Amino acid sequence: MEIKHPSVFEQMSLSGHQNLYFCQDESIGLQAIVAIHDTTLGPAIGGVRMLPYETIGDAVDDALRLSHAITYKASLAGLNLGGGSAIIIGNHRTDKSELLMRRFAQFVEGLNGNFIASTDIGTTQKDLEYMLSETNYVAGLPASLNGGGDNSVFAARGVFYGIKAAIKELYGDDSLAGRKVAVQGLGSIGEQLVSMLRAENARVYVSDMTEERKLKIAAKYKAEPITYSTSFELDADVYAPCALGGTVNPETVPRMRCKIIAGSANNQLKDEELTNKLLKEHDILYTPDFLINAGALISCYSELEGHGNDRTETLVKNIYNATRHVIQKSREDNITTFDAAKQLAEQRIFDIKKLKR
Repeated sequence: MEIKHPSVFEQMSLSGHQNLYFCQDESIGLQAIVAIHDTTLGPAIGGVRMLPYETIGDAVDDALRLSHAITYKASLAGLNLGGGSAIIIGNHRTDKSELLMRRFAQFVEGLNGNFIASTDIGTTQKDLEYMLSETNYVAGLPASLNGGGDNSVFAARGVFYGIKAAIKELYGDDSLAGRKVAVQGLGSIGEQLVSMLRAENARVYVSDMTEERKLKIAAKYKAEPITYSTSFELDADVYAPCALGGTVNPETVPRMRCKIIAGSANNQLKDEELTNKLLKEHDILYTPDFLINAGALISCYSELEGHGNDRTETLVKNIYNATRHVIQKSREDNITTFDAAKQLAEQRIFDIKKLKR
């Protein structure tokens, strides 16, 4: 039986996307995609992700999924920004160059401010510096260029506040002392989260795809190293996925023994409808990633608005209250936290649309 795949326009319609742009420059090997989901709240912002996708369809899927999530993330955080995402198809270790990034920036410039570029997997602040030569529509610049600097600390802090809010809802107080937290993925955000958790005397278990990295972080913060591929099986208060998405899925949920899922990884849920149902059945409290990992986006917003770190910290700290609000709504309405967060995000967008009529 032939399986009918939806067209790009059907995909855009299903997810409510406004625009999907394609850019190509054969002379330098540039193939890029920019997805703009919704600009009701403000211009779309999103990271520039550079990966060697197997197919153009895979790249389009990723761009649509990421930009959709940014819309919800910005809305829940109370930011006047829309959701966008950019994809450059290629190996960032071998194919990336100043020329490539500057040519892509010219494409962004041609979108007339409807899309603002930041960093994502495969791009760095140095790449944003290259882009700045061709367009001002970038955010997440180093402090030396009047940017917000390294925003991973704000990303980690948002997840930290999300964890504390979930602990508060589950146990009645938000103390992390003695609470068991399994952090999967020890990049910049994961490491800083470990540091914050240990500062509050949480019992932290760490894992990473790189064994050397795992052991280094475990020793540095007096955490306990565990196996990466089965870290979600630990009998813990919190499982914090901070690496690849999709680790919360119909295969892993029945094996989970945690009480809370709260991490920085994007797109943590695979097969969202079924996975959410299983999480509810197994009484696991999920704090949606687009709710608690908004710290980096908030930092970029502060940079664009000319705010200082104090204002950024205030906005990031509000993730605590926003998380509690989502959890309480899910209980009152007897829906999943995922659906509660989506409804709150969509309601704010709907309300602002009415203002603009």
